[in-house]
Amino acid sequence: MAPRTAAPALLDGSVTLRNPGPGLVVLEPARAALLHELDGLFTGLADLLGAPGVVGPPLLPADGLASLDYFRNFPHLGVAAARFPEDAVDALAAGRAVADQPVQPTGYLLPSATCYGLLLSLAGQEVGDDLRLTAIGRCFRNEDHYDGLRRLWGFHMREVLYLGTADGARDHLAASRTFIDDLAERLGVPLTYQPANDPFYDRTGSRAKLMALDPVKYEFVATDGTAIASVNRHRNFFGERLGITSDGSVAHSSCTAFGVERWVHAMVLAHGTPERALERVLDVRG
Repeated sequence: MAPRTAAPALLDGSVTLRNPGPGLVVLEPARAALLHELDGLFTGLADLLGAPGVVGPPLLPADGLASLDYFRNFPHLGVAAARFPEDAVDALAAGRAVADQPVQPTGYLLPSATCYGLLLSLAGQEVGDDLRLTAIGRCFRNEDHYDGLRRLWGFHMREVLYLGTADGARDHLAASRTFIDDLAERLGVPLTYQPANDPFYDRTGSRAKLMALDPVKYEFVATDGTAIASVNRHRNFFGERLGITSDGSVAHSSCTAFGVERWVHAMVLAHGTPERALERVLDVRG
């Protein structure tokens, strides 16, 4: 677990941390402390399940994402990484407007979820009986609108990932649901549990039809409709696409995801102010 956060220092009343633009938020000390303390609680699930922490990559290869049907399912969410060509660099140095300069594609995207980089790193490997990993990453999504901490250009996502057997993948999610239900109750955050409608594979194929009969993603939703966590059963989709095996068979996988800024939002919604929300988190952490 992360070290307990000291009481955040107050900013001088003459200083205001303004948001730099739509979908971009600067967290003042109380909400920043709340974010870090909450993530410290989320790592409790990783500790419970024996998932060591790793650090994922800051970019993802477009070819790798294409092999996972990413662009079939989420073409609107992708945020591409580009670079300025040499003539544009010279123009920028001369003071010309950034918007007028061309860019060159790099073949990489910013991550929209933490697990993609971890899964791509395991391509072609044998993971044994089971493998668990956890990571927190800054994720980016090109949304059609932005709304406070509920919907951002970039946000932190803590994930706990499982690869192994079908039974192990189900057990991973069952333990995750119990953990989240208990944590939300202790934090005083009312949640509902409901199926989601954004599968990670082609919506038009047989897998999507199967999902309609047997949903593979469930979300934990706050009282204002904000989904703040999810449990995701991938079946053997990533094992097949990436050639990941478990004891010689195609690996099944599942993951649990926490949208950390969204939990900050839900905590303030439940307790009225960031300061009261932080007090509740510190009481839970002990």
